[in-house]
Amino acid sequence: MYYVYILYSLSRDVYYKGFSENVDKRLIYHLTSTGKYTSGTEDWEVVYVQKFTSKSLALIEEKRLKRLNRTSIEKLIKEQNGGLSSRP
Repeated sequence: MYYVYILYSLSRDVYYKGFSENVDKRLIYHLTSTGKYTSGTEDWEVVYVQKFTSKSLALIEEKRLKRLNRTSIEKLIKEQNGGLSSRP
């Protein structure tokens, strides 16, 4: 399986969109990495996950998510969570 995910950092009030075969492992990487965008932030949390059987479809969806504005991202997250915000 392949997954497209959105992380949220409360301290930075920012979303990060990504793709992985293992979301839990990827979250740990983001929390501990020295990567350019996610490093130095220790409060990333997974707020959205979508599963795909095809890597190519997952990558297409990741690209689509990366083009969305904040309002659209928050609407998508809210819809997946049954109308409940996953952010504090």
